[in-house]
Amino acid sequence: MAETIATNKKAFRDYALTDRWECGIELKGGEVKSVRAGHVNFKDSFARVSEGQLFLYNLQIEPYRQASYLNEEPERPRRLLLHKQEIKKIFGYTTQRGLILVPTKMYFNNRGFVKVEIALGTGKKSYDKREAIKKKDLQRDLSRRVKKSRR
Repeated sequence: MAETIATNKKAFRDYALTDRWECGIELKGGEVKSVRAGHVNFKDSFARVSEGQLFLYNLQIEPYRQASYLNEEPERPRRLLLHKQEIKKIFGYTTQRGLILVPTKMYFNNRGFVKVEIALGTGKKSYDKREAIKKKDLQRDLSRRVKKSRR
């Protein structure tokens, strides 16, 4: 069973997401303990292919207090681990179609490794966001009425 550490709610609101990939992430020192404590912030984070490798930018992992001077920079670029074929495929999508790579969630897999789920997305327009909010409100209202009628 995968244990979710953090989700990027802003990504689901601001982007229309399509394909998803599960990536490993290269962490150093006390970052793993900080991640286990849940000190992760996805604010404005994105992924990009550079020099044949996939990097995650602006992911903030709070420094682990007990690691003192051995802590890494909180917002440093972190390498994501995928197969070369998958990275080439992602690079093609982002360059030709103009799509954006957005991290959607971070979790521990069954073996205890930290994984990041990234997704291809296109930015939503403001009217698309309003429409999605209306649908969600209608669904919530409908479920409340059904629940009320059962009582």
